[in-house]
Amino acid sequence: MSRILSTYNSELKLKGFNVFQIEKDGNATKAYSRKDFYKICLTTGKSRIHYADRSFDAEGTILFFGNPNIPYSWETLSTQYVGYTILFSEDFYTSGKHSETLQKSPLFKMGGTPILDISEHQRQFLNSIFQKMIEEQQSDYEHKDDLIRNYIDLILHESLKLKPSENYNQDKNGAERLTNVFMELLERQFPVESPDRPLLLRTAKDYAKDLSVHVNYLNRAVKEVTGKTTTTHISERITNEAKAILQHTNWNVSEIAYALGFEYPTYFNNFFKKQAGVSPSSVRLEKV
Repeated sequence: MSRILSTYNSELKLKGFNVFQIEKDGNATKAYSRKDFYKICLTTGKSRIHYADRSFDAEGTILFFGNPNIPYSWETLSTQYVGYTILFSEDFYTSGKHSETLQKSPLFKMGGTPILDISEHQRQFLNSIFQKMIEEQQSDYEHKDDLIRNYIDLILHESLKLKPSENYNQDKNGAERLTNVFMELLERQFPVESPDRPLLLRTAKDYAKDLSVHVNYLNRAVKEVTGKTTTTHISERITNEAKAILQHTNWNVSEIAYALGFEYPTYFNNFFKKQAGVSPSSVRLEKV
């Protein structure tokens, strides 16, 4: 039994991609699970982008690469904001002839170059690619998925030729920004929608590695800002998720344990009792 976030999210997962024009398509504002999809945006306007522990002020046309494993947020500062977006899963991208992981791409990896300044000539060229993708998306062509993947490749290869933007600013309060990034990354791991897709990040070391910082630095920052340890935040969030799964699904304890990253059901039982003060079975009995 899977847990469904929304109709749009389910359709997006089934298809593996969606491309749309920002100013004309209502899908631009529909909710989807960021943890599952890569994002490429070609936008013209004024905005501020927070990406991991850095911020970026953009004015004009930029190309942005969003990684589902790296927290980011976007503030639109201008009244007119136009462009294109494509969302796609790694499964969709690699189901073709692609064996390389997107995580290693300098455009998507932590500490890479996720934002590029785009000239008017480059904007027109990229516009044409996005328009072709929209046309193919709406077509009945049997191999349109392969074409979409080829267009994504074309954008990636053309982007690797371009110079990354240098308008990054390190936030003044590094501890606060890093804590915010950690908290967003933690929340992005949830909800757990299927017992077949377990949590990828389970420990403070896992999060520190994903954020490219030393675990001691992450622990100090989180404790300084929140008064709680990194491990405490992780444990509390996993406990809350376990309660939700127990009350809203029919997964057995072994499935829940696996989904939440525990090697054995007994480890999960001991963890849950310590955190919640009751056994998983007693929480399930409360289920109406």
